[in-house]
Amino acid sequence: MDLKKLAGQAGQFLTRAVQYTEEKIGSAEKTELDRHFESLSLQADAARQWTEKLVIGAEAVLIPNPGNRVEDMIFEKIEKRRPNRLSNLEYLGLDMVQAGNDFGSGTPYGSALLKVGGAEQRLGLLEREFVSNAIQGYLQPMRKFLDTEMKTITRERRLLETKRLDLDACKSRLRKARSMDGQSSHKDAVDPKVLVAQLQAEQELLEAEAELRKAQADFDRQTEITKLLLEGVRSSQAAHLRHLNELVEAQAQYYEQCHKVMTDVQKEMASVPFNPSAVGAFDNSVPVFQINDEEIDLKSPSSP
Repeated sequence: MDLKKLAGQAGQFLTRAVQYTEEKIGSAEKTELDRHFESLSLQADAARQWTEKLVIGAEAVLIPNPGNRVEDMIFEKIEKRRPNRLSNLEYLGLDMVQAGNDFGSGTPYGSALLKVGGAEQRLGLLEREFVSNAIQGYLQPMRKFLDTEMKTITRERRLLETKRLDLDACKSRLRKARSMDGQSSHKDAVDPKVLVAQLQAEQELLEAEAELRKAQADFDRQTEITKLLLEGVRSSQAAHLRHLNELVEAQAQYYEQCHKVMTDVQKEMASVPFNPSAVGAFDNSVPVFQINDEEIDLKSPSSP
Protein backbone atom coordinates (compact mmCIF):
# COMPACT_ATOMS: atom_id res chain seq x y z
CA MET A 1 0.00 0.00 0.00
CA ASP A 2 1.34 3.43 -1.00
CA LEU A 3 0.98 5.46 2.19
CA LYS A 4 1.95 8.73 0.49
CA LYS A 5 -0.69 8.24 -2.17
CA LEU A 6 -3.26 7.30 0.45
CA ALA A 7 -2.40 10.37 2.51
CA GLY A 8 -2.64 12.56 -0.58
CA GLN A 9 -6.09 11.18 -1.44
CA ALA A 10 -7.24 11.74 2.14
CA GLY A 11 -5.98 15.31 1.98
CA GLN A 12 -7.84 15.94 -1.29
CA PHE A 13 -11.02 14.49 0.16
CA LEU A 14 -10.70 16.72 3.23
CA THR A 15 -10.04 19.80 1.10
CA ARG A 16 -13.11 19.10 -1.04
CA ALA A 17 -15.23 18.54 2.07
CA VAL A 18 -14.09 21.86 3.54
CA GLN A 19 -14.75 23.68 0.27
CA TYR A 20 -18.21 22.10 -0.05
CA THR A 21 -19.11 23.02 3.53
CA GLU A 22 -17.93 26.60 3.15
CA GLU A 23 -19.98 26.95 -0.04
CA LYS A 24 -23.09 25.73 1.73
CA ILE A 25 -22.71 28.22 4.56
CA GLY A 26 -21.90 31.01 2.09
CA SER A 27 -18.32 31.72 3.15
CA ALA A 28 -16.68 30.50 -0.07
CA GLU A 29 -17.17 31.33 -3.73
CA LYS A 30 -18.35 28.74 -6.22
CA THR A 31 -17.49 28.51 -9.91
CA GLU A 32 -20.70 28.51 -11.91
CA LEU A 33 -21.11 26.67 -15.20
CA ASP A 34 -22.47 28.47 -18.25
CA ARG A 35 -26.19 28.49 -19.08
CA HIS A 36 -25.80 26.18 -22.06
CA PHE A 37 -24.16 23.54 -19.88
CA GLU A 38 -26.86 23.87 -17.23
CA SER A 39 -29.56 23.53 -19.91
CA LEU A 40 -27.92 20.35 -21.21
CA SER A 41 -27.78 19.00 -17.66
CA LEU A 42 -31.49 19.62 -17.12
CA GLN A 43 -32.32 17.92 -20.42
CA ALA A 44 -30.22 14.91 -19.47
CA ASP A 45 -31.93 14.66 -16.08
CA ALA A 46 -35.35 14.79 -17.76
CA ALA A 47 -34.32 12.13 -20.28
CA ARG A 48 -33.12 9.82 -17.52
CA GLN A 49 -36.20 10.30 -15.33
CA TRP A 50 -38.72 9.82 -18.14
CA THR A 51 -36.87 6.84 -19.60
CA GLU A 52 -36.88 5.15 -16.21
CA LYS A 53 -40.63 5.75 -15.88
CA LEU A 54 -41.32 4.47 -19.39
CA VAL A 55 -39.26 1.34 -18.81
CA ILE A 56 -41.03 0.61 -15.52
CA GLY A 57 -44.45 1.20 -17.13
CA ALA A 58 -43.66 -1.01 -20.13
CA GLU A 59 -42.40 -3.79 -17.86
CA ALA A 60 -45.63 -3.65 -15.85
CA VAL A 61 -47.69 -3.99 -19.05
CA LEU A 62 -45.62 -6.74 -20.64
CA ILE A 63 -44.99 -8.70 -17.42
CA PRO A 64 -47.79 -7.85 -14.97
CA ASN A 65 -46.64 -10.34 -12.33
CA PRO A 66 -43.98 -8.66 -10.11
CA GLY A 67 -42.59 -12.06 -9.14
CA ASN A 68 -42.06 -12.94 -12.80
CA ARG A 69 -40.29 -9.62 -13.37
CA VAL A 70 -37.88 -10.36 -10.54
CA GLU A 71 -37.32 -13.88 -11.83
CA ASP A 72 -36.67 -12.58 -15.34
CA MET A 73 -34.15 -10.07 -14.02
CA ILE A 74 -32.27 -12.77 -12.11
CA PHE A 75 -32.21 -15.11 -15.11
CA GLU A 76 -31.01 -12.32 -17.40
CA LYS A 77 -28.19 -11.48 -14.99
CA ILE A 78 -27.08 -15.08 -14.47
CA GLU A 79 -27.98 -16.98 -17.64
CA LYS A 80 -28.37 -14.01 -20.04
CA ARG A 81 -31.87 -15.18 -21.02
CA ARG A 82 -35.44 -15.04 -19.79
CA PRO A 83 -37.22 -18.19 -18.57
CA ASN A 84 -39.65 -19.66 -21.12
CA ARG A 85 -42.86 -19.92 -19.11
CA LEU A 86 -46.43 -20.52 -20.33
CA SER A 87 -48.80 -17.57 -20.29
CA ASN A 88 -52.04 -17.51 -18.28
CA LEU A 89 -54.02 -17.83 -21.51
CA GLU A 90 -52.12 -21.00 -22.38
CA TYR A 91 -52.84 -22.47 -18.95
CA LEU A 92 -56.52 -21.63 -19.36
CA GLY A 93 -56.58 -23.15 -22.83
CA LEU A 94 -54.87 -26.30 -21.58
CA ASP A 95 -57.48 -26.73 -18.84
CA MET A 96 -60.30 -26.22 -21.36
CA VAL A 97 -58.85 -28.84 -23.70
CA GLN A 98 -58.45 -31.33 -20.87
CA ALA A 99 -61.99 -30.65 -19.69
CA GLY A 100 -63.33 -31.01 -23.24
CA ASN A 101 -61.61 -34.37 -23.63
CA ASP A 102 -63.03 -35.48 -20.30
CA PHE A 103 -66.59 -34.43 -21.17
CA GLY A 104 -66.21 -35.95 -24.62
CA SER A 105 -65.62 -34.33 -27.98
CA GLY A 106 -68.97 -35.74 -29.16
CA THR A 107 -70.94 -33.59 -26.70
CA PRO A 108 -71.74 -29.96 -27.55
CA TYR A 109 -70.08 -28.63 -24.42
CA GLY A 110 -67.00 -30.82 -24.77
CA SER A 111 -66.64 -29.87 -28.44
CA ALA A 112 -66.97 -26.18 -27.59
CA LEU A 113 -64.37 -26.45 -24.84
CA LEU A 114 -61.92 -28.02 -27.27
CA LYS A 115 -62.45 -25.25 -29.81
CA VAL A 116 -62.21 -22.40 -27.30
CA GLY A 117 -59.30 -24.05 -25.48
CA GLY A 118 -57.33 -24.27 -28.70
CA ALA A 119 -58.04 -20.61 -29.39
CA GLU A 120 -56.91 -19.60 -25.90
CA GLN A 121 -53.67 -21.53 -26.39
CA ARG A 122 -53.05 -19.76 -29.69
CA LEU A 123 -53.73 -16.42 -28.00
CA GLY A 124 -51.27 -17.29 -25.26
CA LEU A 125 -48.59 -18.19 -27.77
CA LEU A 126 -49.17 -14.92 -29.61
CA GLU A 127 -48.93 -13.07 -26.30
CA ARG A 128 -45.57 -14.67 -25.51
CA GLU A 129 -44.26 -13.79 -28.95
CA PHE A 130 -45.46 -10.20 -28.56
CA VAL A 131 -43.82 -9.86 -25.13
CA SER A 132 -40.55 -11.24 -26.50
CA ASN A 133 -40.60 -8.90 -29.50
CA ALA A 134 -41.47 -5.88 -27.34
CA ILE A 135 -38.68 -6.64 -24.88
CA GLN A 136 -36.09 -7.05 -27.64
CA GLY A 137 -37.27 -4.09 -29.70
CA TYR A 138 -38.08 -1.60 -26.94
CA LEU A 139 -37.24 -2.55 -23.36
CA GLN A 140 -33.71 -3.85 -23.85
CA PRO A 141 -32.50 -0.84 -25.90
CA MET A 142 -34.02 1.59 -23.41
CA ARG A 143 -32.44 -0.25 -20.48
CA LYS A 144 -29.12 -0.21 -22.32
CA PHE A 145 -29.40 3.56 -22.69
CA LEU A 146 -29.87 3.90 -18.94
CA ASP A 147 -27.12 1.40 -18.07
CA THR A 148 -24.48 2.79 -20.45
CA GLU A 149 -24.95 6.37 -21.64
CA MET A 150 -26.74 7.72 -18.59
CA LYS A 151 -24.44 5.97 -16.11
CA THR A 152 -21.42 7.32 -17.99
CA ILE A 153 -22.86 10.83 -17.89
CA THR A 154 -23.61 10.52 -14.18
CA ARG A 155 -20.06 9.35 -13.50
CA GLU A 156 -18.51 12.18 -15.54
CA ARG A 157 -20.73 14.79 -13.91
CA ARG A 158 -19.62 13.61 -10.48
CA LEU A 159 -16.01 13.80 -11.62
CA LEU A 160 -16.65 17.32 -12.92
CA GLU A 161 -18.02 18.31 -9.53
CA THR A 162 -14.83 17.07 -7.82
CA LYS A 163 -12.72 19.02 -10.34
CA ARG A 164 -14.84 22.09 -9.64
CA LEU A 165 -14.32 21.72 -5.89
CA ASP A 166 -10.56 21.33 -6.43
CA LEU A 167 -10.53 24.45 -8.61
CA ASP A 168 -12.41 26.57 -6.09
CA ALA A 169 -10.23 25.26 -3.26
CA CYS A 170 -7.16 26.34 -5.26
CA LYS A 171 -8.71 29.76 -5.80
CA SER A 172 -9.28 30.11 -2.07
CA ARG A 173 -5.70 29.07 -1.35
CA LEU A 174 -4.38 31.57 -3.89
CA ARG A 175 -6.37 34.39 -2.31
CA LYS A 176 -4.94 33.52 1.11
CA ALA A 177 -1.42 33.27 -0.31
CA ARG A 178 -1.71 36.70 -1.94
CA SER A 179 -3.05 38.14 1.30
CA MET A 180 -0.10 36.69 3.27
CA ASP A 181 2.37 37.91 0.64
CA GLY A 182 0.88 41.39 0.74
CA GLN A 183 1.12 41.51 4.53
CA SER A 184 4.75 40.33 4.63
CA SER A 185 5.85 42.78 1.92
CA HIS A 186 5.03 45.77 4.16
CA LYS A 187 7.33 44.59 6.93
CA ASP A 188 11.02 45.37 7.38
CA ALA A 189 13.03 42.83 5.39
CA VAL A 190 16.18 43.37 7.55
CA ASP A 191 14.90 41.07 10.28
CA PRO A 192 15.85 37.48 9.33
CA LYS A 193 12.56 36.14 10.62
CA VAL A 194 10.64 38.61 8.48
CA LEU A 195 12.80 37.76 5.49
CA VAL A 196 12.11 34.05 5.94
CA ALA A 197 8.39 34.73 6.24
CA GLN A 198 8.48 36.77 3.02
CA LEU A 199 10.29 33.99 1.18
CA GLN A 200 7.78 31.43 2.47
CA ALA A 201 4.85 33.63 1.42
CA GLU A 202 6.34 34.06 -2.04
CA GLN A 203 6.93 30.32 -2.33
CA GLU A 204 3.38 29.53 -1.24
CA LEU A 205 2.09 32.08 -3.75
CA LEU A 206 4.03 30.45 -6.58
CA GLU A 207 2.80 27.00 -5.57
CA ALA A 208 -0.79 28.21 -5.29
CA GLU A 209 -0.62 29.77 -8.76
CA ALA A 210 0.81 26.56 -10.24
CA GLU A 211 -1.89 24.44 -8.56
CA LEU A 212 -4.57 26.81 -9.79
CA ARG A 213 -3.35 26.56 -13.38
CA LYS A 214 -3.39 22.77 -13.20
CA ALA A 215 -6.81 22.69 -11.51
CA GLN A 216 -8.21 25.10 -14.10
CA ALA A 217 -6.89 22.95 -16.96
CA ASP A 218 -8.33 19.78 -15.40
CA PHE A 219 -11.67 21.47 -14.85
CA ASP A 220 -11.85 22.85 -18.40
CA ARG A 221 -10.98 19.46 -19.90
CA GLN A 222 -13.58 17.65 -17.78
CA THR A 223 -16.18 20.29 -18.65
CA GLU A 224 -15.67 19.68 -22.37
CA ILE A 225 -15.86 15.90 -21.92
CA THR A 226 -19.09 16.16 -19.93
CA LYS A 227 -20.60 18.66 -22.35
CA LEU A 228 -19.99 16.35 -25.32
CA LEU A 229 -21.73 13.51 -23.48
CA LEU A 230 -24.66 15.73 -22.55
CA GLU A 231 -25.06 16.89 -26.13
CA GLY A 232 -25.24 13.25 -27.19
CA VAL A 233 -28.38 12.72 -25.10
CA ARG A 234 -30.44 14.85 -27.47
CA SER A 235 -29.30 12.82 -30.48
CA SER A 236 -30.27 9.58 -28.73
CA GLN A 237 -33.95 10.53 -29.10
CA ALA A 238 -33.79 9.44 -32.75
CA ALA A 239 -32.90 5.92 -31.60
CA HIS A 240 -35.61 6.03 -28.95
CA LEU A 241 -38.14 6.97 -31.63
CA ARG A 242 -37.11 3.94 -33.65
CA HIS A 243 -37.54 1.68 -30.64
CA LEU A 244 -40.96 3.20 -29.98
CA ASN A 245 -42.00 2.43 -33.57
CA GLU A 246 -40.93 -1.18 -33.05
CA LEU A 247 -43.13 -1.39 -29.96
CA VAL A 248 -46.11 -0.03 -31.89
CA GLU A 249 -45.52 -2.46 -34.76
CA ALA A 250 -45.32 -5.39 -32.33
CA GLN A 251 -48.57 -4.32 -30.63
CA ALA A 252 -50.40 -3.79 -33.92
CA GLN A 253 -49.35 -7.20 -35.22
CA TYR A 254 -50.28 -8.86 -31.93
CA TYR A 255 -53.80 -7.38 -31.77
CA GLU A 256 -54.41 -8.11 -35.44
CA GLN A 257 -53.47 -11.76 -34.96
CA CYS A 258 -55.59 -11.99 -31.80
CA HIS A 259 -58.59 -10.57 -33.65
CA LYS A 260 -58.21 -13.20 -36.35
CA VAL A 261 -58.03 -16.02 -33.78
CA MET A 262 -61.19 -14.82 -32.03
CA THR A 263 -63.03 -14.31 -35.31
CA ASP A 264 -62.21 -17.87 -36.36
CA VAL A 265 -63.29 -19.34 -33.04
CA GLN A 266 -66.56 -17.40 -33.23
CA LYS A 267 -67.28 -19.03 -36.59
CA GLU A 268 -66.39 -22.44 -35.18
CA MET A 269 -68.68 -21.92 -32.17
CA ALA A 270 -71.55 -21.13 -34.53
CA SER A 271 -71.42 -24.74 -35.74
CA VAL A 272 -71.80 -26.17 -32.24
CA PRO A 273 -75.42 -27.38 -31.70
CA PHE A 274 -77.17 -25.35 -29.05
CA ASN A 275 -80.83 -25.80 -27.99
CA PRO A 276 -81.96 -23.04 -25.61
CA SER A 277 -85.34 -24.74 -25.05
CA ALA A 278 -83.58 -27.84 -23.82
CA VAL A 279 -81.58 -25.76 -21.39
CA GLY A 280 -84.72 -24.02 -20.19
CA ALA A 281 -86.50 -27.31 -19.76
CA PHE A 282 -83.60 -28.55 -17.71
CA ASP A 283 -83.55 -25.43 -15.59
CA ASN A 284 -87.33 -25.64 -14.88
CA SER A 285 -87.39 -29.38 -14.25
CA VAL A 286 -89.14 -30.56 -11.11
CA PRO A 287 -87.15 -32.69 -8.69
CA VAL A 288 -88.78 -36.11 -8.28
CA PHE A 289 -88.00 -38.73 -5.63
CA GLN A 290 -89.08 -42.37 -5.72
CA ILE A 291 -90.17 -44.04 -2.46
CA ASN A 292 -91.45 -47.60 -2.45
CA ASP A 293 -91.88 -47.60 -6.24
CA GLU A 294 -93.93 -44.39 -6.00
CA GLU A 295 -92.72 -41.17 -7.59
CA ILE A 296 -93.26 -38.07 -5.46
CA ASP A 297 -93.28 -34.60 -7.06
CA LEU A 298 -91.80 -32.21 -4.47
CA LYS A 299 -93.71 -29.28 -6.01
CA SER A 300 -97.06 -31.00 -6.01
CA PRO A 301 -99.49 -29.63 -3.38
CA SER A 302 -100.58 -33.14 -2.58
CA SER A 303 -97.09 -34.32 -1.80
CA PRO A 304 -96.54 -35.02 1.87
